[in-house]
Amino acid sequence: MPQPRRELLTWSDVDQAIDYLLPQFEPEFEAMILITRGGIIPGGMLAEALCMENIFTAAVDFPAEFERQRMGALFAWPRFLQFPEDSLLRARRTLIVDDVWGSGRTITAVKNRVSAAGGMPYTCVLHFNPHRNLFGAARPDFYAAITDAYIVYPWEIDRGSEHVLAG
Repeated sequence: MPQPRRELLTWSDVDQAIDYLLPQFEPEFEAMILITRGGIIPGGMLAEALCMENIFTAAVDFPAEFERQRMGALFAWPRFLQFPEDSLLRARRTLIVDDVWGSGRTITAVKNRVSAAGGMPYTCVLHFNPHRNLFGAARPDFYAAITDAYIVYPWEIDRGSEHVLAG
């Protein structure tokens, strides 16, 4: 199977993506959840631009490759290593930020958990890859670009792109 095309982004590319996203935000958000690790930097940039005060993190783990093969990719339940208390999300418009929507598993798990807490979730990524999406017609509420490439962000380059996992 051929390797996906890689695209190395610069900080200027990221700034342009953030600038493209900001005018899309019609509602005011009352909370923001940054998905670790990929959502921390773009989420921080958005939080600063939107003057957000209620910023939380969500760390989600899916079973290792062996478990996914045994159970099937779609039937692997996420384990939340970090997540805000339900009371912090209840009745709040919450922007969930990650760098990329690849399979969509992580951001969808976070979105469903925000809904279950009584929050109103909106999803936001820099890049959406519809070719890897496991959720049919589902897509992020906000995204800067559609891609079929494996994106390497500038904050990933220094530590080596071979260690970066696709979202």
